[in-house]
Amino acid sequence: MRFMMLMIPKGYEKAEADFRPDARLVSAMGKYNDELTKAGVVLALDGLHPSQKGARIKFSGGKGTATDGPFAEAKELLGGYWMIQVKSKEEAVAWALRCPAQDGDVIEVRQVFEESDF
Repeated sequence: MRFMMLMIPKGYEKAEADFRPDARLVSAMGKYNDELTKAGVVLALDGLHPSQKGARIKFSGGKGTATDGPFAEAKELLGGYWMIQVKSKEEAVAWALRCPAQDGDVIEVRQVFEESDF
């Protein structure tokens, strides 16, 4: 089973375009990522730049409209993700609980649809 673990850092919606995470957090996250890799469960992982460097595409009437960031209406923004392959939702949650997240951060764990689900 594949699961996406979505990191939603507290306050990331206010991050400036040149934001860089604290070196201690980057180091701790690197160790966590190494654990996932050594366990053979990680398929992909990445951190994301702040929304000032992004765009959103909204669809209406069959047409898309692009808006550059930042996204003022956003209360929570993704800061990164992990794609993992494990045996159960419980195992995915157990990995998420081990993350060296900061107070107020949130990790959302979502199962990925497989072709066999349809």
